[in-house]
Amino acid sequence: MGPEYQVLAVLAWLVLLRFLQLSLYPLLRGPLGRFAYPASFSGSILAFSALSWYLGLLRLPVALAVLPFLGLLVWAALTDRYRGDDLKPQLRWDLVFFAAFLALLLVRLGNPDIWGAEKFMDHAFIASIMRSPVVPPVDPWYAGGVMNIYYYGGYWLVGVLGILTGVPSPVVFNLALPTVFALAAVNLYAIGDLLLERFRWLPLLILVLVNPAFLSHLITGGSLSGTLWDSTRVITNTINEYTLFSFLWGDVHPHVVGIFNQCFLLLLLALALKCWYRLGLPGRIALAALAALSLGSMPVTNTWDVLVYAPLLLIVALLVLWDGWRREKRDLSGLLLFAVVPLLAVLLYLPYYLQMATTGFLGIFPVTAPSDPREFLLVHGFFLAVFIAYGAASVSRRRPLLLVPVLLPAVLVAAAGYPAAALAVAAGTALAARWEREPEILFALAGITIITLVEFLYLKDYLGGIYYRMNTVFKFYNIAWILMGISALVMIGRVLGRLKIPRVSSGQAAAAGILAGIALALALAAVFATGIGGPYTLDGLQFVARDHPGDAAALPFVRSLPPGTIIAEGAKGDYGYPSRISSFTGVQTIIGWPGHEFMWRGAGARTSARINEVAAVYEDPGRAPGILRQYGADYVYVGETERELYDHLNLPLSDLTLVYDDQGVTIYRFTG
Repeated sequence: MGPEYQVLAVLAWLVLLRFLQLSLYPLLRGPLGRFAYPASFSGSILAFSALSWYLGLLRLPVALAVLPFLGLLVWAALTDRYRGDDLKPQLRWDLVFFAAFLALLLVRLGNPDIWGAEKFMDHAFIASIMRSPVVPPVDPWYAGGVMNIYYYGGYWLVGVLGILTGVPSPVVFNLALPTVFALAAVNLYAIGDLLLERFRWLPLLILVLVNPAFLSHLITGGSLSGTLWDSTRVITNTINEYTLFSFLWGDVHPHVVGIFNQCFLLLLLALALKCWYRLGLPGRIALAALAALSLGSMPVTNTWDVLVYAPLLLIVALLVLWDGWRREKRDLSGLLLFAVVPLLAVLLYLPYYLQMATTGFLGIFPVTAPSDPREFLLVHGFFLAVFIAYGAASVSRRRPLLLVPVLLPAVLVAAAGYPAAALAVAAGTALAARWEREPEILFALAGITIITLVEFLYLKDYLGGIYYRMNTVFKFYNIAWILMGISALVMIGRVLGRLKIPRVSSGQAAAAGILAGIALALALAAVFATGIGGPYTLDGLQFVARDHPGDAAALPFVRSLPPGTIIAEGAKGDYGYPSRISSFTGVQTIIGWPGHEFMWRGAGARTSARINEVAAVYEDPGRAPGILRQYGADYVYVGETERELYDHLNLPLSDLTLVYDDQGVTIYRFTG
């Protein structure tokens, strides 16, 4: 896959994104005014994903999803809605998007390999959707199974973009995160534009901010690569990722793909709080529709997000309703947010909920070992310090006697044996005492509430043991980082805005400089952290040709097999090279990563039994035909991995027909 082809792939990808965004923009321009353009970036992607999903549900070509956007584009062109005097001021949003996209594209060029962490899983799901875009999608790691056991919406979104552009899945994998990064950047810049008179670019820094643990490790002499990793394993037996690490680590995983939608909904909620009653009825309807689209997409993309953002939306709706009730004519249009948006959000993907059959959630239980307060501060200390300073400064200035009762809840929580939670409570009460109906205060309180609650409760899954709360901390901390990060940076922006700092000659020039710095920082961080100096490519599977040439040569043959094909390949455990053929092609196999399938499907999945049965396919010719028939397997793959896994390789050759033989790989068609 040469560089010229990859350049064309990037251009095709960007043209499609641009087409979707420009198609939706004129529809939003009148209702949402100056925020129509930034809102159309994420809004168009989410709408396109939902439309294509329903086409997949109906077994229709997903490419038909472009037709409504094409209709909007033609309508806008015929009615002269693309005017130069209107589009020219919007160039700043394009600058933010393309600069952020380029920044992370440089990172992916330096570290493209689909290897390590969850990358095998992420690519397997994307490749499966691109092979057969039906709903529910085929689970490539579980013969006879579909993805109704996992939130696959993010994989669907990027996979369908790949189908329409003709970009192969190993390149789609490396275009996904630059897209998410760029969409998030636009939303963050729009939040700054809404809430700050100056320094509107500050919320963008959440994309490159590190936690105090990172700085602590670096100061004490840790290597950059080790520091990156160690800064996300701070609180004992948990994962404490932050946004920059997630993007550098490179998993196209639900918690990362959902970042842009989190930022999008926060933009919409901030608009509702600040502008609801300045918008006309069309503006309120448009805002409510986008909020329903955003909230409704969350359970499908990353279910953890909706557990936070659904209550947050209701709180915002109640505040809007309260403002309307106090108006002279009792404006109750806030009911659009409180009642209509949640209903539409549920209805948007209703068939998804009816299809879901996951067994991964086992209940809510109390935490038995709260976090160490020092570790807690190494993760959240910067944000908490900003919140306490911002809140306490206002309280001490206006009502100094309130400082004593403000600290009392934190003292009580600490005395109860939860010192880490007490630190969060102190920050929360300081902000609450200062209460202003500003979005950054509300978002900060939401983030503080999250990190406080996970000190008391956790959502139980199949991990258990010492890692019993790992997923709870991992997933909720990601959300809290965004909420608290945006809030802290807006608060810093407000303080800086009151200082007499000379203005730069051009806001656009300042934004461009910051984004250029982001691009450079990310590129350097990726190179130094990974130790990779080339070759630079977007082909995530180029390493296979280098390290496993036999498998690389066989992949085109496997990809050419028709949808519905099941291939037997070697399987062992999670996070290793076995199960690689299904991961690289999306072709379904008998069992992939057994630990993951067990997490999703529970004990009834017979994952251990499937591992043993796959071994019998390769070692017991008497049992093999029956097992292959049981799972509907069409082909048997034999490469270096199978020879390493199965010492007594003994295939039922009388029931197999050789169809491929090259560079140490043989593939047989099962005819028994």
